[in-house]
Amino acid sequence: MEAGAEPTLVSLAAGSITTYDHIEPGDTRTVDVTLADADPDRFAALVLPGGVINGDFVRADADAVAFVSAFFDADKPVAAICHAAWVLIEAGVVQGRRMTSWPSLQTDLRNAGADWVDDEVVVDGNLTTSRNPDDLPAFTKAMVEQFAGE
Repeated sequence: MEAGAEPTLVSLAAGSITTYDHIEPGDTRTVDVTLADADPDRFAALVLPGGVINGDFVRADADAVAFVSAFFDADKPVAAICHAAWVLIEAGVVQGRRMTSWPSLQTDLRNAGADWVDDEVVVDGNLTTSRNPDDLPAFTKAMVEQFAGE
């Protein structure tokens, strides 16, 4: 918001969601729009949050994966941190990409054709990736720069 963006929280279900810091519950946020009502053409960019639970639920939802794929099809900027890389693997968009993630996903990413590196943030074309919450300052800076270029 400070950079001029108007974020929209898209979720699989209406109502509210609970954020997590690793496995500890955090704040509650109100969902702005459900995935079923979200049109990827109406968004300029996409941020995929991390977390084991989030990454696993989202990658298992075909509509969510299609939503993510639409951003790559339109060459829009996408940012993903931590376990969100699982969603990118499921969407089939990591082949030939240089990226980072939570370390335990490195084999999954390499098997899907990505060049995995252990850096706090990696920008490869329209994709910005990061490893974990400790990297949020660098991830946020790179993401804002990437998104502002659009």
